[in-house]
Amino acid sequence: MASSTVTSSQSERPPRPNLAFRRLRGRRSPAEFAALVRRAAREIGERVSCDARYVGRVEAGEIRCPNYAYERVFLHMFPGRTLADLGFAPRSSVRGRAARTAPRALAAGGAERGAAPAGFEPQDQQDQQDAQDPYDPHEGCDPQGPCPHDHLNHEESDVLRRAFMTGGGATMAAAALGPLGLAPDAVAAVLPPRRPGSAEAAALEEAVRRIRLLDDRHGADGLYRRAAAPLRAAYALLDAGATRQTTVDRLHAGAGELAISVGWLAHDSGRFDDARSHYAEALATARMTGDEGLEAHAFCNTAFLARDAGRPREAVRAAQAAQRAARGLGSDRLMSLLALREAGGWAGLADRTGCARALVRAQALFARGRSGADPEWMSFYGEAELEGLEAQCWSMLGDWRRASRHARRAADLQDPHFARNLALYTAELADDLAREGRPDEAAEAGMRVLSLLDQVQSSRIQTMLAGTARVLLPHRRTSGVADFLDRHKALPRMSGA
Repeated sequence: MASSTVTSSQSERPPRPNLAFRRLRGRRSPAEFAALVRRAAREIGERVSCDARYVGRVEAGEIRCPNYAYERVFLHMFPGRTLADLGFAPRSSVRGRAARTAPRALAAGGAERGAAPAGFEPQDQQDQQDAQDPYDPHEGCDPQGPCPHDHLNHEESDVLRRAFMTGGGATMAAAALGPLGLAPDAVAAVLPPRRPGSAEAAALEEAVRRIRLLDDRHGADGLYRRAAAPLRAAYALLDAGATRQTTVDRLHAGAGELAISVGWLAHDSGRFDDARSHYAEALATARMTGDEGLEAHAFCNTAFLARDAGRPREAVRAAQAAQRAARGLGSDRLMSLLALREAGGWAGLADRTGCARALVRAQALFARGRSGADPEWMSFYGEAELEGLEAQCWSMLGDWRRASRHARRAADLQDPHFARNLALYTAELADDLAREGRPDEAAEAGMRVLSLLDQVQSSRIQTMLAGTARVLLPHRRTSGVADFLDRHKALPRMSGA
């Protein structure tokens, strides 16, 4: 392949330097900054082959919008910023030009020579290899000098990538939804279609269901890293393009729901910046396609994340935005859950009146029962979850007695088949009882949680137990407390990887 510096981007207009990105690099050399990018990628499970040349191309404006892998890395490095804040153009504007220039590039043999559509960063060839490599090719290299493992050409053209996708890669992408056994065998075995169709959309939808089921049963920590590959495959299917609009809509909805599911895995395992990025990606997909259900779901999870991250006012605003998006969907259960999300925000603001009003609204809507309009992803939302979320609200307001009463009901109502939620509600109960001044009962509940941790991996639950243990330390002489503290101390700590 020819160097990707010879692209159609030079034929239309000179690139505009990306000064915002250059400012973020600061006094570091391009090679030093590239090393930081690679390190940040490893932190979130991405594998990119960023080098000084890539940084130079971004700063020169040759790459107007990064591919999805680099986007996730940059947003992880600079939390709270958008691609626009980093000096990049909207993906839609760049992709629009790519679609128009692709036929000309193909006609001129650009797919063979490595020509890329104007301004769009091609899929990184090394990224695809790194996904299966047991080592980082840059590991141990001098950031100031060349790396002996570097390829001469780090990039595959977007045109070639699209040609690969439409020549059978779409089915391969669907099969890549299977690292968790997420794609049915029948999907992986079908003959490659020209473009993704209903089989790929079904595989994507099944991937979302399987991730949710595995999270319910086992918690997020062991799943998060493994779920990144299906998410990349989902957006590869979107890039490939489908012929029928119904399939396009299913692929967008599926990719958005998968982004939310992966975001929740990040959220539950304590990776708040990663979760925020995934939820934002889902929200952007919803806004782009006008999918009000997906928008409501993305705002719902954003509200929950904001509450947990200590941004209660943002939690209230996000929950209210979710309710506006969901108003026309006809699901009382969804509106009930969104009212609970708002209640959590008010509780974080120590607004007891606002919280109580939202809780009353949530209970009244819940009492109306289920309907055919309830989203599939809400299968977790039953009476146990209603009680558990209300317990969290009263706990934040310091009403431990009321909190423990609702937490106990949540644990009693929860189907024991779903170990993760049972452990969560029982951990909430243990903490509320400890703070209420009932250390013996708290230790007993804590021991029940510890017995579930061989099935459940959740940093969220471990963090709650650690807080309970601190509260119980002065009560070590109370019956059962010493046993709980000793067993908790011996608990292996998760690495958070």
